[in-house]
Amino acid sequence: MPVINRIAGFADEMKTWRRHIHMNPELGRDCHETAAFVVDRLKEFGIEEISTGWAESGVVAVIEGRGEGPVIGLRADMDALPMEEITGADWASTVPGKMHACGHDGHTAMLLGAAKYLSETRNFAGRAVLIFQPDEEGGGGGEAMVEEGMMERYGIDEVYAIHNGPGLETGQIALAPGPLMAAVDSFYIDIQGKGGHGAMPHESTDPVVAAVGIVQALQTIVSRNNNAQERLVVSVTQINTGSATNIIPDTARICGTVRSFDSHVRDMVEQRMGEIVAGQAASFGVEAVLDYDRGYPATVNDADKSVFAANVAREVVGAEKVDDEATPMMAAEDFSYMLEQRPGVYAFVGNGEGAMVHHPAYDFNDEIAPVGASFLARLVEKAAPLK
Repeated sequence: MPVINRIAGFADEMKTWRRHIHMNPELGRDCHETAAFVVDRLKEFGIEEISTGWAESGVVAVIEGRGEGPVIGLRADMDALPMEEITGADWASTVPGKMHACGHDGHTAMLLGAAKYLSETRNFAGRAVLIFQPDEEGGGGGEAMVEEGMMERYGIDEVYAIHNGPGLETGQIALAPGPLMAAVDSFYIDIQGKGGHGAMPHESTDPVVAAVGIVQALQTIVSRNNNAQERLVVSVTQINTGSATNIIPDTARICGTVRSFDSHVRDMVEQRMGEIVAGQAASFGVEAVLDYDRGYPATVNDADKSVFAANVAREVVGAEKVDDEATPMMAAEDFSYMLEQRPGVYAFVGNGEGAMVHHPAYDFNDEIAPVGASFLARLVEKAAPLK
């Protein structure tokens, strides 16, 4: 079964929804106007069980199927990014400093499309739970919704989400069993030295030299402490210090990110980073404090559900456009919190050629909305078939 004809029939509606959301981006958990727009559409579809206020502005709605069956969760994220858009599109952001640079506008439109179809046909048993989540971009809105009891309240048995994929062929669906996206941690190292005149360094305790030593030593975690068979990235992304060429500063700060897939690797990195910071600080005679902040866990697809989802994808787009052994990415995603609670799958739908997500020239490809909506709808119909 290819893209569902009924869903293809309201592709223009999905485009209109998507572009309205794109023009009115909201950040973090302040997605109240987007949520109100979603609720209005759900009510138009005849969906009556709608709950708001999850993670401040999230929306959860239920479509009842025909008879007893499993409860299938479908999730879309709604938040934008604090960036200035340069696409020049007629539907470009109308809000200075905010834009949908990751395609969450498209994800929301695709889930709305699936919701419209499922509410019309109800060609499934059990229930479909529609999850419209705020604050994916670094704030952990998914974690908040889980902690607020969403899974238990709705009795969700399995859960699915999709993300557009720039660079993947338009309409291609890519997924893989096991870890698909990495865990993300952040680190902050504050160094306290003793400043002075740049011409008399012997009278100072230079935090700049200590910072350089620490940064170089951190690189040995990947090359000398980690098993080469286990993926790991340690990136220093900021060194902040100094104010003039002839002044040795008092302090320096180092910031960066760690990406990994396994909990024992995260443990090792945090331990070694603490040891390195302490050792290097002692060797340079400075004080240094490490703040290691664990963020989103790895996004891990259930093995059985991955096989199931790949088979559904083949029905929607054809076997030649399904990659069921996609290469894991070192980026992170807070759908991971939902997958920690329930089996399910995170998949990518190809956005075609164009700017990468988080780039000011990025835009969601409206052509793929019927593909994503059909995939989501068919996941429900195939996971909870009528007897």
